[in-house]
Amino acid sequence: MAFCNKCGQQIDDNVQTCPNCGAPNGVAGNAQNFVNNFTNTADSTAQFDPQDIQNNKVMALLAYLGFLFLIPLLAAPNSRFARYHANQGLVLFIFEAIAGVVTGIICVIPFVGWIIGGILSGAVGIFGLVLTILGIVNAVNGQAKQLPLIGGITILK
Repeated sequence: MAFCNKCGQQIDDNVQTCPNCGAPNGVAGNAQNFVNNFTNTADSTAQFDPQDIQNNKVMALLAYLGFLFLIPLLAAPNSRFARYHANQGLVLFIFEAIAGVVTGIICVIPFVGWIIGGILSGAVGIFGLVLTILGIVNAVNGQAKQLPLIGGITILK
C-alpha cells in the first residue's frame, strides 16, 4: 500500500490516481508535483492596474530578452507592471552573467574543468532558457508571478 502525495490517503500501488483527490500516483505523480512546485511561485497580479497590464504586456515581454530589460524602464517608466518584469529580467540577466563567469573560470582547469564546466554551463543555460520562457509566458498572460528560485530578489522598486 502507498499513500497519496497530495492528500495522504492510503491507496493501492497499482492505482493511477487517488480516488480521494484525483492526484496522480507514482513516479508520474512525483514528476507532476515537482513541476507544480517549481512553477507555483508568488503571484502579485492583483496588485497591478488591469489597464497598466494590458497596455504594457509587450514592454514586460522585452524585459526577459537579455539586456533589453532596459527598454521597459525607458519606454514605460510609469508602468508598475513593466517595472516588475524589468526587475525580474534584470535578476535573470545578472544570474546568467554570474553563471557564465563562474563556468568560464571552471573551464580554465584542464581536462576535469572542461568536463565539469561544460556540463555546468549546459545545465545553467537550459535553466536560464526555462526561466526566460516562464517570464515571457507570465508577461504575455498579464501575470506578475515571480520566477522560480531567483524571482524573490528585488533590485528595482
